[in-house]
Amino acid sequence: MNAPESSCRWRIRPWSQEDQAGVVALISGIQRGEFSLSITPEDQPDLLDIPGFYRPGAGEFWVAEATPTNTEIYREVVGCIALLDIGQGQAALRKMFVHQAWRGSAHGVAAALLRTLLEHARTSGLRQIILGTTTRFLAAHRFYEKHGFTRIEKTALPGSFPVMVVDSVFYSLVL
Repeated sequence: MNAPESSCRWRIRPWSQEDQAGVVALISGIQRGEFSLSITPEDQPDLLDIPGFYRPGAGEFWVAEATPTNTEIYREVVGCIALLDIGQGQAALRKMFVHQAWRGSAHGVAAALLRTLLEHARTSGLRQIILGTTTRFLAAHRFYEKHGFTRIEKTALPGSFPVMVVDSVFYSLVL
């Protein structure tokens, strides 16, 4: 993927089956290629059944999709975010990834993904969003804190929160 040109556009929309390969490539490329995490797509069974895993209850999975230069057809997955309903008015923010070339406030992709998720959560009556991340994603820590999330201890997580093997830092946002 090349750096986006100023004429490139993007949009946020719910995941569809055609996004499967693009989402897996995006996430795996960031986890393994950029951050050298020893996690594979096979270690993440949720990626093999996105509708079954994320869409029950108030859950959803969104993609940020960019247009190639000089076309009106959106097709390149440049970001994603998921909301997993864990019950009791709580949900887990999962799978927030933005391709390196599309990061930063100049593009606004990450902020738009998060805004989409939070609007959906509020509309769905959720009261709290919780997330786990790795110590290596320092820019993500700053991003979440900038958007009102506060760091919490692992002991404060509800029993229904799905802790990933790489999760060691946790955040919460009360809606």
